[in-house]
Order: sequence, then C-alpha cells, then structure tokens
Amino acid sequence: MGTGMIWIIFIGIAAVSWLVQMNLQNKFKKYSKIPTGNGMTGADVALKMLHDNGIYDVTVTHTPGHLTDHYNPANKTVNLSESVYSSNSIMAAAVAAHECGHAVQHARAYAPLTMRSKLVPVVSFASQWIPWLLLNSFPQLLLAGIILFALTTLFSFITLPVEINASKRALVWLSNSGITNSYNHAQAEDALRSAAYTYVVAALGSLATLIYYIMIFLGRRD
Repeated sequence: MGTGMIWIIFIGIAAVSWLVQMNLQNKFKKYSKIPTGNGMTGADVALKMLHDNGIYDVTVTHTPGHLTDHYNPANKTVNLSESVYSSNSIMAAAVAAHECGHAVQHARAYAPLTMRSKLVPVVSFASQWIPWLLLNSFPQLLLAGIILFALTTLFSFITLPVEINASKRALVWLSNSGITNSYNHAQAEDALRSAAYTYVVAALGSLATLIYYIMIFLGRRD
C-alpha cells in the first residue's frame, strides 16, 4: 500500500467522520424534540435503570457541554449533559440509559470495560509522548512512538464492544421497563446506532494512522 493510497484513506475517513458527526447532530436535534410520553427526564431514567439493576452506589449528575455524557468508573458517576439531564425526550432517555449501561457493565465486571479501564492510564501516558516520538528523525524513537500509538489504536477497538454492549443493555431495559414503546423504540435505537458509528470511524482512523507511521518506519530502514 503506497503513501498515496494511505492519504486517500485518510481523506475518506475524514469525510465519513464529518458525515457521521453531522448525522449524529441531526438525530440529536430531531429526537430531542420527541417526548417519551411519561415525563421522565434523563436523570430520572438513569436513576431508574440503575436501581432496576440493583445499583445504588452510582451517582447521577450533570456535566457542562453538548454530547459530553459519560460514565466515570473511577468515582462511579453517570455524568449527563444539561440537554440530557433535564430533558424528557426520547434522545435523553436513550443517552441516559446508554451511560447507565456502562455502570451495569462495571457492576457485572464486563471484561472489555475492565480491559479498557486498565488501559486508560497507559493511553494517557502514551498521548503525552506520541507527538514528540512520531515527529523525530531517529528510527528507534519513531518505533517507540509507533508502539505507543498501537496501544491507543487497541484502546479504540476495545471501545467498540464496550459501547455496542452498553447500547444493547440500554435498549433492552428501555423496552422492558416501558420507557419506550412500539412507537418510539426504533427512534431510541436509531439514536444510539448513530452514536456508535462515531466510535467505528475513530477506530478505523486510528488504524489508518498507525499503518501510515509503520510504512514511514519501514521506509527509513530501507
């Protein structure tokens, strides 16, 4: 695979990433206008899902920003953005349930989540050094940078089953609990599927970048 082909792949992934992000933003706006019908906010949905799964040591709180929702296993908090925390839309319910899906994974010791959590400090360390190592002219340092970058790529791919499984848990619970019904469950599923695509594109982008630097390293050895 030549350098030109790699650049074509980069451009393609960048274009797809932009389209996926725009699609997610459009879905968020669309489904944020559709109420669930029961009046429950994202915070209410999160608490109910946690309690229905026997989890009482996780705190539901709000965090600034847009699409900044996340579960923090370090302090056991479900952090919901303001537009999700206080909204009673189908989008808010889906996002809140998804983040609680991570809390359920944590409580059940879901293996991919455990592996990803262990990689967090390694990836954090790697991210600080990767730019310096990949942009230098010494093969040995470049190789070290590639190894560190490979860990971040691994992290991206481990994230995929974690996110997909959290969405599956969320959708099953939303249906079984009656939060969603035959009229709006497909919308919740569509919203979470759109969010999952962003992780797929990120993983593929990371893999393409890794291949690119491997080719540079092999080229310098010739």
